[in-house]
Amino acid sequence: MKRIFLKVFLLLGCFSMFIWPVSCGDNNETPNTDTAQTDSFAKGADVSWVTEMEASGHLFYNSSGTVMECMALLKSLGMNSIRLRAWVNPANGWNNTADVLAKALRAKNLGMRIMIDFHYSDTWADPSKQTKPSAWSSLNFNDLKIALADYTTSTLITLKTNGITPEWVQVGNETDNGMLWDDGKASLNMANYAALTTAGYNAVKSVFPKAKVIVHLSNGYNNSLYRWIFDGLKNNGGKWDVIGLSVYPYWFTTSNDWAGCNAQCLANMNDMVSRYGSEVMVVECGMSWDNPSACKNFLTDLMTKVKSVNNHKGLGLFYWEPECNAGWNNYTLGAFDNSGKPTAALDAFK
Repeated sequence: MKRIFLKVFLLLGCFSMFIWPVSCGDNNETPNTDTAQTDSFAKGADVSWVTEMEASGHLFYNSSGTVMECMALLKSLGMNSIRLRAWVNPANGWNNTADVLAKALRAKNLGMRIMIDFHYSDTWADPSKQTKPSAWSSLNFNDLKIALADYTTSTLITLKTNGITPEWVQVGNETDNGMLWDDGKASLNMANYAALTTAGYNAVKSVFPKAKVIVHLSNGYNNSLYRWIFDGLKNNGGKWDVIGLSVYPYWFTTSNDWAGCNAQCLANMNDMVSRYGSEVMVVECGMSWDNPSACKNFLTDLMTKVKSVNNHKGLGLFYWEPECNAGWNNYTLGAFDNSGKPTAALDAFK
């Protein structure tokens, strides 16, 4: 989904995180649900940029103009969950295991539920690229599976040791054509992609047996894509618990036909439930920051549709990086204005 802004990626000269005070909790496998889940529907956001934004001096304000920590601000707006991307060895440190841990601790201490999104790359992984981590680039396929499993296990053990229990774990990010190219490129070798997915699935369950493992694709309205990938996984022994969708009206049509986009997404989600018996979840979505009224309507309607999925198998919805305004990395699908305040779009989460 990062197609809009990847050409303008910000490289920092050093890794210096600004971390809000945290403390470790207990080390059992109880999901981070300190705020008793009166609503089991996940309403959340991916805020993986937050430590980098803070290090650059970025501040976040509530509607009254009071500075607030970003996750606490989102919680005050009705969100109950946080999604965090994980990169293996990123050049500038952001989204490595230490950075993921720092952000996960903050979410845990707020009583928020947590999703970890493994990209299995040193940088962005999405439909246009699934580049192996540099340390894995020369491995044969069997060793590649081992490296994926070892990294997944190690990262999750780090979280567990610090009292963090993710409720959901993504094995790959927008893997429309597999991951860890070319070995795991689905169009070249679906069996390899399935084997890598299963290696990740088993690694997650070895640390957190109760965590739900997500396989995530883009363009949630594209039923033929989802059938191709999940038929391929099923026919090759691939494992998953939840089918994750990205939903961006811009990519459905440049006229931002969110109503048509959402209708096709609902049809696709119901087909996934019927065809595979899987739970489904919108793990990414967003619209332009400067059209908050339309975005609120889009989100409200999409949440209603996810909740209406057959057999109550629609689990939740996550906004992708709402804390961004148009000035951050030229990303324009956030939900904060240029004064650092949330727009009316996020009223959909209340």
